[in-house]
Amino acid sequence: MIYYQRGGTDETIDNKELCAGLNEALGKIGPRRKVCVIPPDFTRFHSHGGIITKYLWEYYGTALVDIMPALGTHRPMNKGEIKTMFPGLPLELFREHRWRSDTVTLGKVPHAFISELIGTDFEYDWPAQVNRLLCKGGHDLIVSPGQVVPHEVTGMANHAKNIFIGEGGNEGIHRSHFLSAVYGIERIMGRIDNPVRAIIDYAAREFAAELPILYALTVLESDELGKSVVRGFFIGDDRECFEKASKLSAEVNITMVEKPIKKCVTYLNPEKFHSTWLGNKAIYRTRMAIADGGELIILAPGVKVFSEDKEIDSLIRRFGYFGTEKTLQELRHVKNLRINLGVAAHLIHGSSEDRFKITYAPGFLSREECESVGFGYTELEAMLEKYNPSKLRTGWNRLDDEEFYYVDDPALGLWAHPSRMEM
Repeated sequence: MIYYQRGGTDETIDNKELCAGLNEALGKIGPRRKVCVIPPDFTRFHSHGGIITKYLWEYYGTALVDIMPALGTHRPMNKGEIKTMFPGLPLELFREHRWRSDTVTLGKVPHAFISELIGTDFEYDWPAQVNRLLCKGGHDLIVSPGQVVPHEVTGMANHAKNIFIGEGGNEGIHRSHFLSAVYGIERIMGRIDNPVRAIIDYAAREFAAELPILYALTVLESDELGKSVVRGFFIGDDRECFEKASKLSAEVNITMVEKPIKKCVTYLNPEKFHSTWLGNKAIYRTRMAIADGGELIILAPGVKVFSEDKEIDSLIRRFGYFGTEKTLQELRHVKNLRINLGVAAHLIHGSSEDRFKITYAPGFLSREECESVGFGYTELEAMLEKYNPSKLRTGWNRLDDEEFYYVDDPALGLWAHPSRMEM
């Protein structure tokens, strides 16, 4: 059921209106005695998940007892990030999701169902795993706020993804990501319906129907001045709110370029992106717009590691971003990669499959480190001088007779040429 909806390509919803819409929805569902909130983490700072969580705290007071950011495999938020994203909220309310140890399996989506979805044999069942706090915490309301935006694993981010991946476990995260890689990232991104979303919906329907989950979904767009504005706000307890948010996101967050891009330049905010594990969104979100033989330059002043998880970082350094065929070959022979299928998926997603060149300009990684994993390397200082983010606007730009396409924050959308969206 939908308890509140407002959205459109010309809408601008300010924080006061977000609060009013949220309060309207909460009034409809009635009083609650024990509330848990699972907002996005700091890498999704602009989702408005932080301010919505604050409004929930103001509404429920002492009945709101747990806030557990949906980290997935990301590192835990530090106190500074919590204070910035959730101003005024008591630190003692926050819980850390430990994806390798703190989860329970609610059920398994059978591999036969998955194989039918993708049209080929998939040898794994998919375990529907969630943090034990969600099913053992005694809550009579679990609120999941966050942004719906094109996503490389689930087509569109959020909704039940926030439960089964954001608060998911080791096997579930690895296998869902690997499924997206097997099926093909460019067949999934920006699509509301796809095999990964189907298994998450199956899990929500068959194994988690009794969890009292309420989704509060935002849709954002950068306006003509480059400022993120809320275009939609949808609150509900079933898939309908996700479908409405996804439809609007497809309208405002997917940019179709009129010609394939020969040179694309992207910028990764150093406060959000410290690793290629996260920073490769620059690849995922632009790859469908880049011409064969083109180049993607990633300005990454905050990138210092391949992953902030030491085990994942070592696997990336060992195997690199060398494409599907090589990764699958390594997978057959290396046990440590087979038990980390999400890493294998990441390596596939982060490769251009030799279709275009990927050049990193990182703040901290060396040339040797970048080239060892299959990326090109260029000096950050020189690139920032040439492609000054403060002087560029997302879209086509021209400098010294060079035409290029600039994307200020690739995490906020998807860029594609129509020919690749039709694949």
